[in-house]
Parts: sequence; structure tokens; C-alpha cells
Amino acid sequence: MLNGQKMTQPFSSAADTTVTCELEVHVIVGGEPQVTLPAAFHYHCADPYAVRLSIGATSSGTVDWTFALGLLKVGLGRPVGEGNVLVSPRRSSHGPVVRIVVRSRLGSAVLDMMASPVAEFLDRAEELVPAGTEGQHIDMDRVAALLLTTDE
Repeated sequence: MLNGQKMTQPFSSAADTTVTCELEVHVIVGGEPQVTLPAAFHYHCADPYAVRLSIGATSSGTVDWTFALGLLKVGLGRPVGEGNVLVSPRRSSHGPVVRIVVRSRLGSAVLDMMASPVAEFLDRAEELVPAGTEGQHIDMDRVAALLLTTDE
């Protein structure tokens, strides 16, 4: 939360294959008032180039966005991205903030969150899969099977 609230659960790790960071995001959609929602970043070593952001905890589930881990890393320091996901650093009265703008054919949303838990999450992800070793974590047999599977 931008008011300095800490993450509800700093990090969790399942058999050293995942990293999760729970935090709060301030969401602005269209001209509506800002809403604060629970969110979580998820990283799994089986998909070493991607990060998933899950927003909300409602009876109907969460809204999930999957995008490049590198986009989030670069976005901590400078604006980056084009298309559906844009990430940029910002300043608030409470300290550094990461802004993520997500877009779909239905509209767009602006998501603001404290930068420090995001940076810690990225550090943990890099501990799990050091930069340059991502290819060693991809199950190419699984990828080939998914590509060859047809839905009929």
C-alpha cells in the first residue's frame, strides 16, 4: 500500500521453484475513483521469463496478467513497454512507486504499488533463476508437447 503498509506475506517458496509476493495495489479504471485491492506477483522457475500479477480476491476470482519478467525489472528504473503492459517508476509522498498500466480491448487500468516489495520479489526470483540461466529451467519436451497438441 502506498501508505507504507508492509506486504501481507513477504514471500513464499514452494520447493524452491516459486516466489510469491503479496501486496496491495491502488487501481484506477477509467474515470472511477481509486480502489485499493490485494494483489500478488508470482514467479515460477518452469516459466523463467514470465511473471504473473494477480489482482483482487473476490468470489469471482482474480484478474491475472502475465508479462515479461524483464519488463518489470527495467520498469523499476525507467519507463518501459508498449502495447498491453507499460511499467514505470514514480515518486509519491510515501516513497518510490512502480506504476503498471495494463490494457485490453475492454479498456485499461493504472496500478500503483510500492517499489520496495517489487524489488525484493525480483531479487528473490533472480536467486531462484540467476540471469543467463533461464534456458536451463525450460522443459523443452513439455513445450514441444504443448505445441504439437491439437484441440479437436
